[in-house]
Amino acid sequence: MLDTLITSKTRIKLLLKFFLNSQTKSYLRSLEGEFGESTNAIRLELNKFEEAGMLKADVNGNKKVYQANTKHPLFEDIHSIIKKYIGIDRVIEQIIGKVGQLEKVYLIGDYAKGVDGGIIDFLLVGNQFNYDYIANMTGIAEKKIDRKIRFLYMNPDEFIGQVPTAEAGLLLWES
Repeated sequence: MLDTLITSKTRIKLLLKFFLNSQTKSYLRSLEGEFGESTNAIRLELNKFEEAGMLKADVNGNKKVYQANTKHPLFEDIHSIIKKYIGIDRVIEQIIGKVGQLEKVYLIGDYAKGVDGGIIDFLLVGNQFNYDYIANMTGIAEKKIDRKIRFLYMNPDEFIGQVPTAEAGLLLWES
C-alpha cells in the first residue's frame, strides 16, 4: 500500500526506521549496512528529510546521527501511517479487549528498531492471558497484514526491571 504512494524503497525504509519508534537513531554507514544500499542513495533521501525538517541531525565525532523530529507538524500523522502500514493498529485492536488482564503492550524486536523484518514481536504484560483467543486472532491478523506475529508474555512481577529501552521497545498501549 505505502509502496504505491512512495516509489522510493529507500525512502520507505527510512520512514520505517525513524518514524515507527521516534527514539531510533542512526548514521549513514550503519544504514548502508542495514539496508544493503549505496550510501549515495541513502544520503540523498536523508538530506531531503533533513531539509524538510522531518529529521534532525547531530554530529557525534565524525558521524552525523539522524533521528525523527517529533516536533515536526506531520510527525504524528506519519507515525500513524507507518503503524497502519505495518498493521500494528489492527493487531492491537483485535487483542486488547479479550486477551486477559492486560496492563501494557510493547512493540519489541526488529520493528521497534525500525527494521522491516517481516515478523512483528509484541511483549504483553498482564495476567490470565487467553492464549486460545490470542492464537486465533493472531492467525486472522497475520492474513490481513501479510506479516508474522509473535508474542512474549510476562506477568507484572516478571516485568519489573525488564522495561525495554526506548530504542529496543515501543510502548503501544497501557491500561
